[in-house]
Amino acid sequence: MQFSFFTLTKDNPMTLAAFRSTTCLAAALLLVTAIASAAPQDIVRHKIPNSDFPIALAVSVPPGATIHFISGQVPPVVDKAAGPDTIAAFGDTKSQTVGVLQKIREILAGMGLGMGDVVKMQVFLVGDPAHGGRADVTGFMAGYTQFFGGAQPNLPARAVMQVAGLSNPGWLVEIEVVAAKK
Repeated sequence: MQFSFFTLTKDNPMTLAAFRSTTCLAAALLLVTAIASAAPQDIVRHKIPNSDFPIALAVSVPPGATIHFISGQVPPVVDKAAGPDTIAAFGDTKSQTVGVLQKIREILAGMGLGMGDVVKMQVFLVGDPAHGGRADVTGFMAGYTQFFGGAQPNLPARAVMQVAGLSNPGWLVEIEVVAAKK
């Protein structure tokens, strides 16, 4: 690789005007590059390869996005005649999931956000006696897919875990989310 340095003289083919023009062009290209790299980046949802499962493998949140942490939400009462600490008062896993996600949607709406802004979800499921003490993941998914993966395609990174119990024995579902928006 050779580098050549030159001096601007009247005999040099690189005239002062050409030098100024080239310098201005180089400066403009550097400015355009700087502006493009400083432009806001989108939130990126990385799909699970070769899968249509309705969660993201990962979600990348760029600098400058505002992150919102929503506390764990529990289901609303669906049967006021049932005992306040019974599954009958809150419904099965599917009903509880729908109720919790509706509450989360309302909280997000109050913050100017929507379900499509959810980037991370943690789900706590209690073993359902009607399912031999195992978490009703099928019931959970039936409720979850009413909010994610259909008409609303932005999928969160998600973890689902079975826990020994929640603070009310009638609760089978608790969900907390993180939302982000540029």
